[in-house]
Amino acid sequence: QLQPVESGGGSVQAGGSLTLSCTYPHRTITSVAMGWFRQAPGKEREFVASISFRPTYADSVKGRFTISRNNNRNTISLQMNHLDVDDTAVYYCAREYGSAWHDWGQGTQVTVSS
Repeated sequence: QLQPVESGGGSVQAGGSLTLSCTYPHRTITSVAMGWFRQAPGKEREFVASISFRPTYADSVKGRFTISRNNNRNTISLQMNHLDVDDTAVYYCAREYGSAWHDWGQGTQVTVSS
């Protein structure tokens, strides 16, 4: 299985928290940047956060989301706090190499209600 396994999505009320996880069972993530993206209904997929040696965040999630990685487990996580209805989307993880993002997951749905 080359695609990652994503988990942790669900439904939560505004102001709540969720933690997403993404594991690559058969790929190493040690030497590559890892990222989270999301796609809301009717919108294009957008960057959320990435991590290589240090994290980078979209302005819309800065201060609320935290990306982390565990290279030993080939896993990245996205801790999402103070969720807002605008965070409702399908969230995807991916690996970066060759200046492009690859090996996308199937996505995990996050729904935030007011």
